[in-house]
Amino acid sequence: MTSQARRLYTAKVHTTGGREGGSRSSDGRLDIRLSTPGGAGSGTNPEQLFAAGWSACFE
Repeated sequence: MTSQARRLYTAKVHTTGGREGGSRSSDGRLDIRLSTPGGAGSGTNPEQLFAAGWSACFE
């Protein structure tokens, strides 16, 4: 018999405009502009967001 792990947290984020668009979380705590890596845009890029989330697990 296997047991299922209890869900601790669920996050929901909606993105519009793809890599040159924006993302906003359902609770409004995250509201950012996105840009492609190395581009001239002023937003962050998906790779930076992934790296930030990953590194936060080890801090």
